[in-house]
Amino acid sequence: MTAIDPSLRTTRTTCPYCGVGCGVLATPDGKGGAAISGDGEHPANRGRLCSKGSALGETLALESRLLHPMIRCKGVMERVAWSDALDHVAHRLQHIIARDGANAVAFYLSGQMLTEDYYVANKLMKGFVGTANVDTNSRLCMASSVAGHRRAFGADTVPGTYEDLDTADLLVLVGSNAAWCHPVLFQRMLANKQSRGARIVVVDPRRTDTSEDADLFLGVRPGTDTALFAGLLVHLADNGALDRGYIENHTQGFDAALARARGMAGSAAATALATGLSEADVAAFFEMFRQTERVVTLYSQGVNQSAQGTDKVNAILNCHLATARIGKVGAGPFSLTGQPNAMGGREVGGLANQLAAHMGFTPPEIDRVRRFWQAPRIATHEGLKAVQMFEAIGRGEIKALWVIGTNPVVSLPDADAVRAALAKLELFVVSENVRSNDTVNSGAHVLLPAQAWGEKSGTVTNSERRISRQRAFLPSPGEARPDWWILSEVGKRLGFKAAFDYGSAADVFREHARLSAFENDGARDFDIGALAQLSDEAFDRMAPVQWPMREGVENSPRFFAKGGFFTADRKARFVAPDIPALRSETHAGRPLRLNTGRVRDQWHTMTRTGLSPRLGQHLPEPYVEIHPDDAARFGVTDDSFARVTTDHGHCILKVVLSPRQQRGMLFAPIHWNDEMASHARVGALVSAFTDPFSGQPEAKATPVSITPYEYVFRGFALSRRLLKLPDNVWWVRAAITGGYGYLFADNADLARWPAWFKAMSGDDVAEYRDFGGGVFRAASFAEGHIDACLFLGPAHDAGDWEVVKALFAKEQLGDDERRMLLSGRASEGLANSGPIVCACFGVGRTAICDAIAAGARSAAEIGARLKAGTNCGSCIPEMKRLIAEAGVSSTSKQAVAAR
Repeated sequence: MTAIDPSLRTTRTTCPYCGVGCGVLATPDGKGGAAISGDGEHPANRGRLCSKGSALGETLALESRLLHPMIRCKGVMERVAWSDALDHVAHRLQHIIARDGANAVAFYLSGQMLTEDYYVANKLMKGFVGTANVDTNSRLCMASSVAGHRRAFGADTVPGTYEDLDTADLLVLVGSNAAWCHPVLFQRMLANKQSRGARIVVVDPRRTDTSEDADLFLGVRPGTDTALFAGLLVHLADNGALDRGYIENHTQGFDAALARARGMAGSAAATALATGLSEADVAAFFEMFRQTERVVTLYSQGVNQSAQGTDKVNAILNCHLATARIGKVGAGPFSLTGQPNAMGGREVGGLANQLAAHMGFTPPEIDRVRRFWQAPRIATHEGLKAVQMFEAIGRGEIKALWVIGTNPVVSLPDADAVRAALAKLELFVVSENVRSNDTVNSGAHVLLPAQAWGEKSGTVTNSERRISRQRAFLPSPGEARPDWWILSEVGKRLGFKAAFDYGSAADVFREHARLSAFENDGARDFDIGALAQLSDEAFDRMAPVQWPMREGVENSPRFFAKGGFFTADRKARFVAPDIPALRSETHAGRPLRLNTGRVRDQWHTMTRTGLSPRLGQHLPEPYVEIHPDDAARFGVTDDSFARVTTDHGHCILKVVLSPRQQRGMLFAPIHWNDEMASHARVGALVSAFTDPFSGQPEAKATPVSITPYEYVFRGFALSRRLLKLPDNVWWVRAAITGGYGYLFADNADLARWPAWFKAMSGDDVAEYRDFGGGVFRAASFAEGHIDACLFLGPAHDAGDWEVVKALFAKEQLGDDERRMLLSGRASEGLANSGPIVCACFGVGRTAICDAIAAGARSAAEIGARLKAGTNCGSCIPEMKRLIAEAGVSSTSKQAVAAR
């Protein structure tokens, strides 16, 4: 295990969020926290961090942590010794395997695991238990990219690097809201646009913040990306833009792919008809691409999370292969990965359709890995992918499941069915660093405390194949242990001691590197054999490195400029995609489609970002976004509530009207869950249709209906402790400075609230009651500050959430502040900053609007005055909209004055 330097020096580590893989400088404060800043020497981010990375220091507290092993006994979780927990897990696994066979057990892993953890889990199951029922939440993120790469290249190879974003002349973003989800990389693209004149095209059904800086926005109909790029391939062929030499020497299948494309979208007009775009916009895009040698096409969840995701990927790859715009400086296709180590998981074989080290389940590959691992029971065929795995659990075919570092009851589609399936397991083990989440609370039998970011040590790989170190800078709390250690101890107890006798993460990494080079000789893309002999000290010091890292060979940072693919004949394959068709149809009962995704300052299921007061301020409530025309059609209004219903479940969400939303579509974020909100687990609404090649579920097009939902009262409560609100209340919880904030709505009698508040309060209480007006406000004080407070009223008459939060954050209230508190309004000397726009520096909308009113006319000028937008830049599009709105307002006032 990695020792912690008692001098509390700054440690270079890597961010635990998205696949950009930003370097982080963490300096412990000696009190369990740390100061966080970007690492200016890391090539991925060059010192920048997004709002989430910047707030990592706010997520290190131990209040919600799982610190000891626990086993369910007579329905109650009880603390046990590590040896007892490990013995129990091993014994139950042995029993189930002996009775029902190896395929009756499964692992469900996470793209947040370190490579070393992933490697041991994969080796244990596929090599020694003898089943490939090992899958990961990366199946929900980038499996279609993996499948598309393997179909075209013969391997899951990302051809380019981040430097290509700096040197491209055309950047095409497909299904990627990079401004919010990969803001550090998006800022590099914008810097290229500003300094070199690069153009940006955004392809997306939603007009996201990424589109604000686009030279061309293509608002395609859902699921029609394949048709767009099929039309592009035809255009390239018909206008002399093909590289015939490259096609002839380095590829196969072009004629069939082109013929299929002609049948799907044989002209700009046909492409426009297939995608819902204007012919002029289609023609403009085609010409941009045709005329630009240096073009990078970046794609993310809008492409991947689709029942046609693999075909979408291959339609994009076809265009780059046909023009030889691949593996060259500033040119190539680029999959933007959503998780910090989804790439590392792909490297070790963490997906059910991979074996190990970018090898699959062909007989020679099985034999090679069997000999390397000395594993006579090695799995010989692919396992069940995520959605199919949980369906098999529901049917009773899988009896034991071990979930590590992920929350499938929130993130998987048809999530209520997932929860019901878990209740049928004979053995349900969860390795986690939090003691409560939706998955843990779905009947886990064993809880194993894992180290969290800041405590664990190992490696991760980012979207450009760059391996970086995550290093420990905090001591391991309680009895938390590394995942690789937990898995190894179970492996030993299953009888495989020699195979799992690791003493450190470095031991695991060296074995992983040796396997990558074993009988390779350039036949496989993934090779880090040059790192296989690293000493422990060299592993601790290891700087970020990009693979391949072949021993004794000069390694290129890019792939495929001169061919050299990883198929049997070393030629790429053009793929003829199917005509795009969504798997489900809208109808009178479900007239709209539901698109799901992320918001700027939250990530996955909020087990980490939900701890940060800073990150909870921008969008504190779960919402559904709808076009104003659809809102009028279905009778919902802005800032009201609506019931959003699919064939699988329903949510009650706040309504946001936005003309940037496509008509006929709704958008709802994925993050909220039953730990953080009462009616907002959006995964329960999503259909479980999957891509036939990748197994990735379609999260972007579920048929849905929306109806108004009325609440008489709205309010909020702030407390130093977690609260249990009365029954039948709509609520959402957010971290605030000093405690917890709850926004809620209610239809019950107002009279129940005073008794509820009194039960949680001390003796020093102030109240304001106007039951006739529907208003109740109360505050409890302790040691000069607010201990808890409650504001309740009709519609928007409850009080000012931002003002009261600011007073709650104070360690001591002045007499005037105490007297003014129950007014719920700003007093002199306490300005209302408004909702946070810039999370990095805590700048609110009021301050930005004041700066605009004072003469700031650009995001740069606002940044100079307030620092807003000067770190990750993800708030810049919103600031630009506020500037535009102020300009419109000013023009309107001038017009009125002139009349």
